[in-house]
Amino acid sequence: MKVSKLLLGAVLVIAIGAPIAGFVGDIKLPRSSIPTGEPIAFFHGLGSTPAVSPSGLASLERADAWLNSPPLSASALRGKVILVHFWTYTCINWLRTQSYLRAWAEKYKDKGLVVIGVHTPEFRFEKNLDNVRRETKALRVDYPVAVDSEYVIWRAFDNNYWPAQYFIDAQGRVRHTHFGEGSYDQSEMVIQRLLMEAGADGIGDGLVTVEPRGFEIAADWATLKSPENYVGYERTEGFASPGGATRDTSHTYEVPGRLSPNNWALSGDWTVKRDAVELNKPNGRIAYRFHARDVHLVMGPAAPGTSVKFRVSDR
Repeated sequence: MKVSKLLLGAVLVIAIGAPIAGFVGDIKLPRSSIPTGEPIAFFHGLGSTPAVSPSGLASLERADAWLNSPPLSASALRGKVILVHFWTYTCINWLRTQSYLRAWAEKYKDKGLVVIGVHTPEFRFEKNLDNVRRETKALRVDYPVAVDSEYVIWRAFDNNYWPAQYFIDAQGRVRHTHFGEGSYDQSEMVIQRLLMEAGADGIGDGLVTVEPRGFEIAADWATLKSPENYVGYERTEGFASPGGATRDTSHTYEVPGRLSPNNWALSGDWTVKRDAVELNKPNGRIAYRFHARDVHLVMGPAAPGTSVKFRVSDR
């Protein structure tokens, strides 16, 4: 009997990055007195702290496609306050910001704020427009989305991180940036300040209250001891199956008798690829020893429209 293959894209627990704090441009706001209990800026990405490019907003016209909106341009957005944020649908760090982005877009849409999500893929399967369209709907991303599969907008902003937020005033100037999770109160205060500068009335100083659910809930920072990891051979760490990984070839793996913390292993017939692993026969297993409240695994069937049964065990 033919078996649907299972494709595992990446193991995501939490991406740990160097903290980035402070405001750029000419906005100087005090830190909120509302305690959030959150650390600053947890993100993952491709390089060092970016410099903001003035050509960023104009690059929106070079998006591969637009979702939830007709194409938007810098000229059409003139006079609006804009929050451009970079995301990719498998990024757990972005997923945990989404409840705030959604709330800001709804609260300030009639005050002159336009939230634009730039979807720039980390993995090859995230370039598939059907996948992006499906996940945009499933994740309740209701604001405009510019699809940036070739990194055109990403490069124009000199961006390096998911998630990354660029706050742009009514004159088209980037006035503030934030990279990673957290600092939600401060970010909303920036939005309020820019809207008031643009002449919006009735902004006030009240902040949104959100109730994240599922994977949108922030990590339990106090107990987190496992970093982000990947299952493809290009970026993985701690692969512990005896003999190591056989690249791009079907191979039978075993899980060792004991896994060290933050190590992982395969059991069964798998093909380890550059950015994913693929199960070739039934009854395969992936084991991962981690220390965190929960673990997030990017996975799915290799063929669209098919399904694969799986079971999660904590032993």
